[in-house]
Amino acid sequence: VELVESGGGSVEAGRSLNLSCVASGFTSIMAWFRQAPGKEREGVAAIDREGRTFYSDSVKDRFTIFKGNAENTLTLLMNNLKPEDTAMYYCAAGRIIPPPPSRLRVRAYNWWGQGTQVIVSS
Repeated sequence: VELVESGGGSVEAGRSLNLSCVASGFTSIMAWFRQAPGKEREGVAAIDREGRTFYSDSVKDRFTIFKGNAENTLTLLMNNLKPEDTAMYYCAAGRIIPPPPSRLRVRAYNWWGQGTQVIVSS
């Protein structure tokens, strides 16, 4: 499965951005991860094929993940962005739905996009 991301960019704090991802094949779960310079890759939000969503505490109530009309399209709506949201954002997808503790963990995902940069200035 290939994942192609779009969106991202540079915005001021408090503004919004959308990220999109298109998968070339069937996936059971899709997610967004991010990695800031010098930090580990962290899970941000995920959605499984049943439509259940999962968020990290750092973005809950600010970010929304949802599937598009086409089954293999994914969008991350990011509101009220903060400078600490600055990172490279990666789309990820998995063959199976992992148990809840693993749904925002890197090892649960089989395929990854190339990443798209988000920069939030204060």
